[in-house]
Amino acid sequence: MVMYRRNRVAGGTYFFTVALRDRSSSILVDRIDDLRRALASVKLERPFDVAAMVVLPEHFHAIWVLPTLDDDYPSRMRLLKSRFTRSIVKAGLVVRRNAKGECDLWQRRYWEHTIRDDADYQRHVDYIHWNPVKHGYVDRVSDWPHSTFHRFVMEGIYSSDWGRGETDGAFGE
Repeated sequence: MVMYRRNRVAGGTYFFTVALRDRSSSILVDRIDDLRRALASVKLERPFDVAAMVVLPEHFHAIWVLPTLDDDYPSRMRLLKSRFTRSIVKAGLVVRRNAKGECDLWQRRYWEHTIRDDADYQRHVDYIHWNPVKHGYVDRVSDWPHSTFHRFVMEGIYSSDWGRGETDGAFGE
């Protein structure tokens, strides 16, 4: 069995890409409130900051900032995925099971990248917010509702028309 090594840095800032197994699904946006509740419950139990995030129909990207002496993002991700899955099963949605009888909603693994510096952070924040345009869901970043882009606009970090002809989308991953 291959042992996957994750870079774990106490107090680290991490970029994630997390996808559903069925890439044609839209359950993440269809059940966005369940995902928000699952995320909030994990944050309450195991605190961390969500610096930026976008939720698309079948995957999400996020930047998480962990507390100073904490490097355990894998447990947080496992809790988020399992709590969301349990909430939709409880709501009566049918979730396919694998050969072991486990719910087979999510891809088994996820992409993680440790943010190295301010420039790396900014590239990944931009990538997150540009992602709905990249995938063709909207023409303007501001039109996608499931994104921290709107918070960034309210905080004066981005203008409301950010990304309109200003970028080629060459940032992030």
